[in-house]
Amino acid sequence: MKQSSKQNRKTTFRIGKVRGDLRGKIWYLTYHENGKRLRPKIGPDKEQARQMAARINSQLESHTHLVFNFEPVHIDDLQTRWLNHHEQVLRSSLQTIRRYRAATTHLINFIAQKGVASKTSLFQVGHAEEFVHYLRTIKVAPNGHENSQKRPLLDKGIKYILQCCRSMFGYAIKRWHLSPYAENPFSSLDLDRIPIENAKAVAIFSPDQEKKFLEACDDWQFPIFLTLMLAGLRPGELTHLLLPDESRSERGNALHQADKAIRTTPVHHP
Repeated sequence: MKQSSKQNRKTTFRIGKVRGDLRGKIWYLTYHENGKRLRPKIGPDKEQARQMAARINSQLESHTHLVFNFEPVHIDDLQTRWLNHHEQVLRSSLQTIRRYRAATTHLINFIAQKGVASKTSLFQVGHAEEFVHYLRTIKVAPNGHENSQKRPLLDKGIKYILQCCRSMFGYAIKRWHLSPYAENPFSSLDLDRIPIENAKAVAIFSPDQEKKFLEACDDWQFPIFLTLMLAGLRPGELTHLLLPDESRSERGNALHQADKAIRTTPVHHP
C-alpha cells in the first residue's frame, strides 16, 4: 500500500483546481471550466507542467481568459478573415489585397493537394518547410492569365509568398487561433536569410527617358504619372492618398509649373 502511494505521488500532483497526470512520458493537466472537462497535453517536463497548472489555477480563481482557450480555424477560413481585416479595418488597397490573396492561395492549394494539416492548430514548422519545397516545384503564369506560358517561381516570388503566410499566421496568433505556446510556423524559417539568386532584372528610366515619357502624357495623365514618379507610390497607394482641401490649389499650381518646365526644357543627347 505504501509503495502504491509513493508511485501515485510520482505520477500525479494537484495545484488547487488543476490535477497533473503522467501518462507514459507525457504530463497532462485536468480541470473543469464552465462545466466542461479539459485535458491539455503539456509535455515530458514535470516542472513545466506544475508551472502551467499553477497558472491555469490562478486564472480559474480570477475568472480570466485561460491560456488554452483558443479557437482553431481552417486555414482557408483564416485567409478569408485576414483579407477581410485588411479590407475593412486596415483599408488596404484592392491591389494589395489581390496580391495577398494570390500569395496565400498557394498555401491553400498545397494543403488541399498534399492533405496536410488544414487547421491552424495542426500546422507546424515541418509543414511550412514542406510548403517551401512545394513552391519550388510548381509553375505559374507571370501575369496570372490562364493562357500565358507558365514558369517556375522566382526566389523573390517564393519569399514574398512566405512573408504573406507569416503575416497571416501572425494575425492568427493575435486572434487566438493558435495555441498560446505555438510559434508562428513561418517565423522559424528565418525568411530574411533566404537568398535571392534569380530575381528578374529591374529596368529604370534614364533622365531623358523620364522626360520623353512625361512629354507624351496628356493633361489627364501627366499629374498622375508625375506624382507616382516623384513620390515613389504604387497606383493602389495613390488611389488611397488623401490630401487636405486647402492644399489642392497649391498642388495644382505646383503640377502646372512642373508641366511647363518639363515641356520647355530641351532634351540633351550624349
